[in-house]
Amino acid sequence: MPTAARLVAALLLAALAVAVSEMVKPLLPDGTDFGYFTWVNAVLGVLCGWLIVGWRVGHGIGVSVGTGLTGMAALVFWAIFIQAGYEMLRISLRGRYGGPVEALEDMLRIAIDHAQLLLTPHIVATLLTGGIVSGVAAELANRWWR
Repeated sequence: MPTAARLVAALLLAALAVAVSEMVKPLLPDGTDFGYFTWVNAVLGVLCGWLIVGWRVGHGIGVSVGTGLTGMAALVFWAIFIQAGYEMLRISLRGRYGGPVEALEDMLRIAIDHAQLLLTPHIVATLLTGGIVSGVAAELANRWWR
């Protein structure tokens, strides 16, 4: 059921996904074709905000901090998983893998490389702050528009 808390959480996690996506772009090699990189991450932010954070409101501000961090962690996991899967699929369509196991191993390597990009202090701080703000804002929206 649509609620104000779900909408607030979805919008804030989408904004967080867009912000972090733009922060990651300069860290990637020059000439990288980003395509729908930011848009895919924004949609994942909406889904994680709506389904994870917005669904768990109503238990107090302390719990909402953890809920926001959980939503942020899910967003990061799914973004890395989908982006690594896309990169693996792009490489496999060029016939660079000897089989499916080699492709999945390379997907794991790509995912680890992407995760390492996120370990810069300004990105970690942005993710933590954005997760906490989204959880608390969703809780406050739930209280305000009940």
